[in-house]
Amino acid sequence: MERVTGSSISVVIPAFNSARTLESCLEALSHSSVQPRECIVVLDGCSDDSAAVAERHGVTAIRMAVRSGPTRARNVGVAHATGDLILFLDSDVCVHFDTLARILNRFDEDPGLNGVIGAYDDSPAASTFLSQYRNLLHCFTHRAGRSRASTFWCGCGAVRRETFVAAGGFDERFERPSIEDIEFGSRLTAQGGRILLDPQIQVQHLKRWTLLNMLRTDVFDRGIPWTRLILRSRSMPNDLSVRVSQQASLTILVLLVAMASLGQPLPAVACAVAFLALNAAFYRFLAVRRGVLFAVRAVPLHVLYFLSSGVAFFLGALAHFVSADSYQRRTHE
Repeated sequence: MERVTGSSISVVIPAFNSARTLESCLEALSHSSVQPRECIVVLDGCSDDSAAVAERHGVTAIRMAVRSGPTRARNVGVAHATGDLILFLDSDVCVHFDTLARILNRFDEDPGLNGVIGAYDDSPAASTFLSQYRNLLHCFTHRAGRSRASTFWCGCGAVRRETFVAAGGFDERFERPSIEDIEFGSRLTAQGGRILLDPQIQVQHLKRWTLLNMLRTDVFDRGIPWTRLILRSRSMPNDLSVRVSQQASLTILVLLVAMASLGQPLPAVACAVAFLALNAAFYRFLAVRRGVLFAVRAVPLHVLYFLSSGVAFFLGALAHFVSADSYQRRTHE
């Protein structure tokens, strides 16, 4: 893909003890059709060989003495960047040959655009069933999302440097991987900024998922803080993981559990059929790419995904209203 005009791009990658995936990440970047102006790897208190990997690839490495989390690491990286555009990549993704070219073209074609986010491809590296399901879920979610996004994504997301600085960067109160990118996107769009989701801008995900880290991510790292952000901002975005169809799926699952508990088999079956129908597009997506048996095996995991999201919403709402009530009591004392 040919470049349109001349914006420059700085790549910022936070890394914590991720030498193996960082090696693949930087190797893929070295084969990009367009090379960035610079690549900045922020070594967030690493104790492994990540520094040696960065040195071997000739990128700019910034060492942080103690681990501060990816949010601060990204802000530090931007402070050292000189490009017109900042491309954030996770250390466990590999860009495609044309990823950077597509990003640069999007910005060059639309001077009023503030940010661009891409998507995972449909060829995740980890071969386990759970990892394939989870990474393909992310892939499908991004491909089905609205092009006018209200969130940002640091797995593969670019923003104009001046926009990022003017918006105040990422909120460093998020000390571990969480919703710092979602919060930034929400803040940016509330200020009138425009973020484009382009699923043709793709990266391969290298992460190997386990059931434990999937549940921890869905409930504690994403679900609870995202719920609190939604309730605090009083805004329910209809893109990515909170589309109306997904909200309806969760409601139907709750009804299914209630009907089954009350010994009402016919309503429970009706709820099950409705759930499958609402998510038929995703199951077709899995069937085309991995076969019908894979899609059938994915249904219980998909149910677990929605149930964990429901638990996260309940806990997040509880935390929000408890903290709000506590604040009101303090202000009236």
